[in-house]
Amino acid sequence: MTNKDLAELIFPNITKTIEDYEKEYPERNLPEDAIVTRFAPSPTGFVHMGSLLASFVERKAAKDTNGVFYLRIEDTDQERKVENGIIGITTDLKNFGISIDEGAISETEEIGSYGPYVQSSRREIYHAFMKRLVEQGLAYPCFCSKEELEEIRKAQEKRKDRIGYYGRYAKCRKIPVADAIERIKNGEPFTLRLKSPGDYNKKIVVKDLVKGNISFPENDMDIVIMKQDGLPTYHFAHLVDDHLMRTTHIIRGDEWVSSLPTHIQLFQVFGFKPPKYAHISPIMKEEGGVKRKLSKRKDPEAAMSYYHEQGIPVYAVQLYLMTLANTNFEQWWDANKDKTIDDFEFSFSKISKSGGLFDVEKLLNISKNYLSRIKATEFYDMLVSYAKEYDEEFYELITKYKDFTIGLLNIEREQKKPRKDYAKFSDVKELVWYMYDELFEKHEKDYEFSTITDRNEIISMMETYIDKYYDESDDQQTWFEKIKDLSEEFGYAREVKDYKENPDKYKGHVGDVSMVIRVVLTTKSMTPNLYDIMKLFGKNRIISRIEKLKELKKTL
Repeated sequence: MTNKDLAELIFPNITKTIEDYEKEYPERNLPEDAIVTRFAPSPTGFVHMGSLLASFVERKAAKDTNGVFYLRIEDTDQERKVENGIIGITTDLKNFGISIDEGAISETEEIGSYGPYVQSSRREIYHAFMKRLVEQGLAYPCFCSKEELEEIRKAQEKRKDRIGYYGRYAKCRKIPVADAIERIKNGEPFTLRLKSPGDYNKKIVVKDLVKGNISFPENDMDIVIMKQDGLPTYHFAHLVDDHLMRTTHIIRGDEWVSSLPTHIQLFQVFGFKPPKYAHISPIMKEEGGVKRKLSKRKDPEAAMSYYHEQGIPVYAVQLYLMTLANTNFEQWWDANKDKTIDDFEFSFSKISKSGGLFDVEKLLNISKNYLSRIKATEFYDMLVSYAKEYDEEFYELITKYKDFTIGLLNIEREQKKPRKDYAKFSDVKELVWYMYDELFEKHEKDYEFSTITDRNEIISMMETYIDKYYDESDDQQTWFEKIKDLSEEFGYAREVKDYKENPDKYKGHVGDVSMVIRVVLTTKSMTPNLYDIMKLFGKNRIISRIEKLKELKKTL
């Protein structure tokens, strides 16, 4: 009985060889420095912030080099799989502007010629590679039960040895081939293990693109490469898929750093050139002066739904991810306001070794800056999409008054220092409700009058303005001159400096009068440019707001 007999017994239906698959999945025809990388989640149905950052970096690295970014679904752990899990992942990626060149696009569909891109559909491919190892005596069946493995672990703890299946603890490594064949024929359940050629007392050095050179002991563990259900373990599937899909770079969380000796060894056993590795530190959050990992369970901002519900624009999230990905991006973006993320050159050397600190306030500040730079029409379209899903009342208003809303959003926008009112779409309604009569009617009004508070004077001042000074054709300079005329008529200084020089001569100054008009029309003491608001309102709505104040006065 030979190893080939054992391999044929375990894999009787595998006729394709590794060489056949090498021809089926040839080297990609890409530029020499092109990066081929992947996002490889389990189909648990959603993407969290850490995964989004990884996929964003992977996509950016591939795009910058005219390479390939593909989505591979790692579902060899069937217990973690959820219904429509792939759709959940592809939807999250799409919603955050991360497109794939190849890979799974639904539960049953995929694009690209290097698939299947779902691991459970690649069983025969894995078996061909496993069969070769068994034929060469580099893998063997292991019949150890859970109880036996637990006994090994306890014996190692007692002796204070390393925990694992290696050396003298690798019981099944020593089973003669004939005995193994007999036990398999008798129906005994088994896994398949790698016969590790490693020596724990020797070192390997791996160059990580983020962390630099890392030294490890060689792997000497006889790791499981095939589970009892015939599916490969993560480690073995990783080897086969990344080789055949011609992956050049593996970008992943640094929780996988400890797996490097195992993964490098698997590539070496087959004589394959291993890809380059870049391990990203986890996103951290500061809480009570202590840093911890961003948690899917504790932190709402870890879930992608948080950004949709808050109405934080996708591009703002991308900008923030880029600041986490490369430490020099923020400075670059500030200096290149007319450029986009695509123009920025990503670098592995600029990835923080310690991991980014997630800061919601910083994200909102980036979002505020981004939203202030875009055209009002673009802002409006995104606001409509948000309101349609999350605020039906506001959606109906802004679509009913489209031009009015665009005009509102355009106030103090297209100028050297644009106004920065909005950090997210969920802010907009609360900040501008007073501009819409339907919301003004139902909103509890708290008029923020300050210096001038006499209601009779306020109403008289407003009626005089409408009757004597209002002209909707006035430009802003003419409009303000008339506000000065109104101020003078009511005993207020035309200029603030005049009032400051002689405060006993005046009741106040033109700024106080402007504030009266602002508060009568909006109830607020802080609003966008008053002239622009009045242009949008027109005479009839201004009169209507004066009447609202008069009605309120009667009820006091």
